[in-house]
Amino acid sequence: MVSITSSHQARMGADGDPMAALDARMRVRVIEGLRLADMSAVPDINAGNTNAPATMLGNRCAGFILGTA
Repeated sequence: MVSITSSHQARMGADGDPMAALDARMRVRVIEGLRLADMSAVPDINAGNTNAPATMLGNRCAGFILGTA
């Protein structure tokens, strides 16, 4: 049995959003120096294969860390 949830526990949001765990540059708000590149941050997950969106999210987060994005 496979269980798939879409609870989006690592929500991304604006600075004033108390429910957002991440800012727009994928930084975890309560832990300095930590970023999260995880599909739980994506608000609408497609019904198909999530490999390409997950790879894009990881590349984007890497760009933020390296300062190229």
